[in-house]
Amino acid sequence: MSLTKETLNQFKSDLQTRRDNLARDLAAATAEMIDDDAMYSDSVDQAAADTDKGITVQMKNRERDILVQIDEAIRRIEAGSFGLCQSCGEEILEARMKANPATTMCLDCKAEVENKRMRYPGRV
Repeated sequence: MSLTKETLNQFKSDLQTRRDNLARDLAAATAEMIDDDAMYSDSVDQAAADTDKGITVQMKNRERDILVQIDEAIRRIEAGSFGLCQSCGEEILEARMKANPATTMCLDCKAEVENKRMRYPGRV
């Protein structure tokens, strides 16, 4: 089931669009956080604002991780290894790649990793 050049180009285009949108949103959110000089009248309001900022930073870090995954997927397309499981080397189902184009594992290998993660939390 090798992917056609047209399908690969569509994946690359979709990934690039997603990457551009995510990068733009991250840049705007980062600028907003840097420019936020809000002062609060009491410590409870300040603590709530600090908690909100902490959650926002965690979300933005996750988005940065997604950017890295997208960049890696684009590199795999360019290198000709997109759609191959990095664990077993078999082809990843096209439906799985449509659901998550940055995926690096087939369903069986991903399920095995998740199963180990559930059996041995903190060790995998």
